[in-house]
Amino acid sequence: MVAAKSSGGTDGGYNASEIQVLEGLEPVRKRPGMYIGSTGYEGLHHLIKEIADNSIDEAIAGHATRIDVTILTDGGCRVDDNGRGIPVDIHPKTKLSTLETVLTVLHAGGKFGGGGYKVSSGLHGVGSSVVNALSKRMIAEVYRDGKTHHIEFETGKTTKPMEATKGGRREHGTSITFYPDETIFKETVTFDYDWVVNYLRHQAYLTKGVLTCVHDERTGKSASFYFEGGIKSYVRRLNEGKEVLSDDVFYAEKQIEDSVVELAVQYNDSFAETMRPFANNVLTPDGGMHVVGFRTAMNRTINDYARKNGLLKEKEDNLTGDDIKEGMTAVILVKLPDPQFEGQTKNKLGNPEVRGYVDKVTSEYFAYFLEEHPDIAKKIVNKATLAARARKAARAARDNVIRKGAFEGLNLPSKLADCSSRDRTECELFIVEGNSAAGSAKEGRDSKIQAILPLRGKVLNTERARLDKMFANAEIVSLIKAMGVGIGEQFDISGLRYYKIVFMTDADVDGAHISTLLLTFFFRYMPEVIKAGHVYLAKPPLFGLIKGTGNTRKIEYIYNEEALEKTLAKRIEERKASGVKIDEDAERFKQAGYTAQQRFKGLGEMDAAQLWETTMNPANRTLIRVNIEDAEKADAIFTKLMGDEADLRKNFIQSRAATVNLDDLDF
Repeated sequence: MVAAKSSGGTDGGYNASEIQVLEGLEPVRKRPGMYIGSTGYEGLHHLIKEIADNSIDEAIAGHATRIDVTILTDGGCRVDDNGRGIPVDIHPKTKLSTLETVLTVLHAGGKFGGGGYKVSSGLHGVGSSVVNALSKRMIAEVYRDGKTHHIEFETGKTTKPMEATKGGRREHGTSITFYPDETIFKETVTFDYDWVVNYLRHQAYLTKGVLTCVHDERTGKSASFYFEGGIKSYVRRLNEGKEVLSDDVFYAEKQIEDSVVELAVQYNDSFAETMRPFANNVLTPDGGMHVVGFRTAMNRTINDYARKNGLLKEKEDNLTGDDIKEGMTAVILVKLPDPQFEGQTKNKLGNPEVRGYVDKVTSEYFAYFLEEHPDIAKKIVNKATLAARARKAARAARDNVIRKGAFEGLNLPSKLADCSSRDRTECELFIVEGNSAAGSAKEGRDSKIQAILPLRGKVLNTERARLDKMFANAEIVSLIKAMGVGIGEQFDISGLRYYKIVFMTDADVDGAHISTLLLTFFFRYMPEVIKAGHVYLAKPPLFGLIKGTGNTRKIEYIYNEEALEKTLAKRIEERKASGVKIDEDAERFKQAGYTAQQRFKGLGEMDAAQLWETTMNPANRTLIRVNIEDAEKADAIFTKLMGDEADLRKNFIQSRAATVNLDDLDF
């Protein structure tokens, strides 16, 4: 134990003068990550969300019908709405205008007292002031009472006090323009048009009857969204490219006390569930009480209907939640006055009363739906029954695999070359394409921390397979056993044996296909492993530029066509500048001073030392971590590329064929 030096007294000089008090918006600039999560790409776009969410709250309350987001050519962003306009009268506590108070004081807003908004997505009420603090400049205009009220700020401090002039761009509403501070957002201050499009599309689905628009002044691109059907339209979009059991979408909406429950459900013939739960327009990916109430009611209602109508035999077990959710696409939207989210990230809803609200609405209205649509009801029950049989078959197959392993004395697959370390935080599993590459990898690896699992051929396309079929596939079983997390009902990420799962495949189309098959498996059956940041793609080189021979031989590794051309061009210009005579008729690599150029058609063409140096050595390698940034978009892509609809795949390929370089495939 080391003691700190004391400047006098028993407290070591630790007194009131050591306590830093940050006033106003200083805490936000000091610790921005506490308020917006990060200062990278996500944090930058969170600024738009914070401002636009206030406009959405106006729409939810019935006071706004249009929201516009404009990306400006000078690096700023403007958010407009035609709501009531932020109040501008003097606030009794701060003695400032309410507009200035909202934009400069943390936890000031119409979301705390209950009089401003009955329902709001901004639980903490810090949004506008946080954006102001993290912007080098902010301009706010409020249109109300026949006047335009204008105020300006820099880094959260008022530079132009509020002034009112007659008239304005519209009768009522609010316009906020802000410019992110480059000293805070050092990674990027460039807004992504596609991010804004996706955000506003979702808000239009979740707030039926509101028009959301985006315009990018940098490129001239624009888009508008309006969905009278709301989440009913959303479910249809989520099921695009999938074969639905019926065109009818179940929809229910009901107010219970001071909350509102909206539900939309439609089944498709896939094996995966698509669930989108929202609370006050905020996506809650980890679920919460609204999801618990929905699942409980769906299980009870479908089983009751199946028993009542003889679709389940007397001796048959009830259908489980896993059976019933197979192929189900559902959107749950609850609106409540005091949402209890878990943390600032709002990933999970904790209000216990919501469970009962959603259970009641689901039980009542979905029971009516089944009675009124017996053909759809029969298809849903039959699909769940098939899922139940497959689940039992999968359990038998899994038990058989386990029994085999125990009988043979094998807890791990025989072809796995495991690492010696038992500290999983340093362990890596390389999933390698082909025995030749696996041989080089085994010889060249760091056997303490790196394990090698070779694949024979292309793995099963799990987009079109249930668990029972997967347990009959040797490659999938080997992968499951090697990882240690189990699958399906037995999945437990705490059993993961390796901190990094690395797909190491050839740098060609076949290698990309194998990586895509593996990604499909992880996305559909082990998304938690991806979300936790454990899945990576190796980046092997495509070319080797060789200088010298024998003991003087050196190889410079190049990873794509573009980099190759840049490297050769640079070397040629350097040689010309040095007075070297260039033979213009020679091959490009010779003009650049190299003795040979090698193209690696596969990992197997590299010896153990080369594979280690380029692709496995932590000091030199490039690994691409796989993230699920947009689960909805990822779901749609996997459906198109790996599903049964060949036309969707064909259209996808044709629309991108002209812009794809097959030698530079990046994920």
